[in-house]
Amino acid sequence: MDQFKNKKVTVMGLGLNGGGLASVRYLASRGAAVTATDLRSAEVLAPSIEALKDFDVRYVLGEHRMEDFTGADLVIKNPAVPVSSPYLKASKQVETDISLFLSLCTNPILAVTGSKGKSTVVSALHHILKKNYPGCRLGGNITVSPLSFLDALREGDPVILELSSWQLGDLKGRNLLHPEISVLTNIMNDHQNMYDDFEDYVDDKKEIFRGQSSSQHSIFLLDGRGRTFAEEAPGSSLFYSTGPDREAAIYMDGERGLFRNPETAGEAEELLPQKLMTPGRYFRQNCLIAAAAARLFGESSETVRSALSDFPGVPHRLELVREYEGVGYYNDTTATIPEAMAAAVESFDCPVHLICGGTDKELDYSSSAPALRKAGAIYILNGTASEKLKAELKKLNIDYNEGYGSLDEAFADASRAAVEGEVVLMSPGATSFGMFINEFDRGNSFRKLAEAL
Repeated sequence: MDQFKNKKVTVMGLGLNGGGLASVRYLASRGAAVTATDLRSAEVLAPSIEALKDFDVRYVLGEHRMEDFTGADLVIKNPAVPVSSPYLKASKQVETDISLFLSLCTNPILAVTGSKGKSTVVSALHHILKKNYPGCRLGGNITVSPLSFLDALREGDPVILELSSWQLGDLKGRNLLHPEISVLTNIMNDHQNMYDDFEDYVDDKKEIFRGQSSSQHSIFLLDGRGRTFAEEAPGSSLFYSTGPDREAAIYMDGERGLFRNPETAGEAEELLPQKLMTPGRYFRQNCLIAAAAARLFGESSETVRSALSDFPGVPHRLELVREYEGVGYYNDTTATIPEAMAAAVESFDCPVHLICGGTDKELDYSSSAPALRKAGAIYILNGTASEKLKAELKKLNIDYNEGYGSLDEAFADASRAAVEGEVVLMSPGATSFGMFINEFDRGNSFRKLAEAL
């Protein structure tokens, strides 16, 4: 309790979702003299400031000041801040909420990363493990800082961490992450506006398994990169596949999700119930990965199937907000890359009224655009990514509606056009900046529009 007492701490990036807020609360509650600094205004950060009203916190907003970093004993950085920042280079010690948590936590860790699917995997895994481990906790990139539940953990409670490439990059060389089970769902082009090249992004992802021991397990996609990861991973590696494959321990056979347990060498076990509450083969695939991780952690196949039968899915990820006059309204705001947008459209067997577009991350839309032929209608929000998407749709002679300066306008047209048995889907395939504070603000805006019908 006295480790941080009277220490001067600067939290760089108070934010609205998780890490900064939790870091300030955790350190201030332990007697640290905390300065929270953020480039955003007090008006934008009002919810976080209100949540910290019971703590003595000094705020420096709308700017960063060098003296708040050179004079601090400890700096907690937001994962989005590059290590090349002159403020960080001038600091004595730099941590993140994740590194701080890992240095203080002795509970078993299950860690998941990947370009897409990781939030569904960790949420499904948490839903399964809660059946026999009521104290199981979920945190990380899913907007819950693990510092917020560190004090509530009991001995043996498993902790599931969703980790982004940035969060993993901040752990390099620290020897802090030693997960019992690590999962790397896939590698796709993402965040290329923040990396020098694609291989730098991939290298950050590898941190998920680098600190494992020979007795721990890793799960990788059965492809060229997955095989390379397995060669580098210190622990026991298992592959998952989207179809039957002798080399895969975790695989789909039609709608069935199967697992060959390498520890028993028995017959393949069926881990998925016949029906899940969220549509689409990608959702089933991600639930199967979570199921296999739970089996490796010691859960029975019966427990896994029973738990997944009532798993509701994940907020903001193909989330059914409501049905109105026979039309389903789905919020998929976290589909921030074109591949995720295409996968969302392919998850439905009915006509889809797709709302998409936003800000570019220097991504390629050419390979994903053909999947949008299946959409019944397309409504494109204004943005830099939207221009790239429209260029690809024109090449394929796919019709679209454009010129939407707000989500309200696109939603109004989509909801008017959709009829019973169809779906209105917001799956942007791009980031939200410019029109919204972040992707969750975008998702909440869609929710409000659907709920107001």
